[in-house]
Amino acid sequence: MISLKIAVIGLGWFGEIHCETIAGIPELELAALATRRPDRLQAMSAKFDVRKSTTDYRKILADPSIDAVSIVTQWHQHVEPACAALESGKHVFLEKPMAMDLGECRRILETARSARGILQVGHICRFNPRYRMAKQAIEEGRIGRVVAMSSRRNIPLAWTHDIIRKIGPVVGDGVHDTDLMLWLTGDRIVSAYCQTVTVRGLENPDVGQTMYRFESGATATMETAMCMPEQTPFDIDERLAIIGTEGIIHVQDTFPNLAIVDARKLSSPDTTYWPMFDGVRGGALRDELAYFARTALDGRTPEIGRAEDAAAAVAATLAAERSSRTGTVESVEKVA
Repeated sequence: MISLKIAVIGLGWFGEIHCETIAGIPELELAALATRRPDRLQAMSAKFDVRKSTTDYRKILADPSIDAVSIVTQWHQHVEPACAALESGKHVFLEKPMAMDLGECRRILETARSARGILQVGHICRFNPRYRMAKQAIEEGRIGRVVAMSSRRNIPLAWTHDIIRKIGPVVGDGVHDTDLMLWLTGDRIVSAYCQTVTVRGLENPDVGQTMYRFESGATATMETAMCMPEQTPFDIDERLAIIGTEGIIHVQDTFPNLAIVDARKLSSPDTTYWPMFDGVRGGALRDELAYFARTALDGRTPEIGRAEDAAAAVAATLAAERSSRTGTVESVEKVA
């Protein structure tokens, strides 16, 4: 089978999950690793038996044997490696959020337009089968025209002690639901109003409550909280309600779709996004990266994870964050 030799740039906790997922995809060969920390680089190279590793990602981009890169750095470190990788002719998988402002998103978009390789932005929720079925039902006209949506994406404190110092709940997690709302409706968000709550007194707030208005007149509310109790027995409380003129759709991806009680506690592990089976990750992340590999090998532009869509989600969440600071309804800037 023909496969792509792929490098992972950024080896934090999610970069490691990317590596564990790539290991189980026949169309991908994990061929190189890059991170700024020598100790982490050594540990991950040994774990995944990868011989090519470097603290300077540009060495990977100069290697003609590497076909593709997965960029899993922090969002404020996306634009330089993404543009450099595209300019070097690599296929690029870029984790969300696409970039930290719309100017950086546009720079990546412009670079991608003249690149030989493809660009896909990692909005994993589009590969969650529940949202895919919701999208299918909407396209079939089963609920009529979408007029309102309400989402919830709340995670425990245990996950967020480090994350919240780097990115807030509205852009960090709300960008998932914003992207889903844009994808499910095919509409454009024109304005945002948001209020936040700070619990821990850290760099970013712990809770965001956002209201969107769409070009069609539809409206949506979005709850994102990073402060569920540490002892919460599940990793995420994730829900989406969609109201149409002729029906409704409810999506729920949280406890109790699987509950395990052992001698220590009750837990509800992830069964959707990157569950581990026999040392290899499966789920939506595997489907997403396999889709990236297939489209790259076929020379097709991805229809799921389009950079234009990812940039629109960034624009809307940034408007929401502005609103939380100004206390007013903020217009959402068009991507192009």
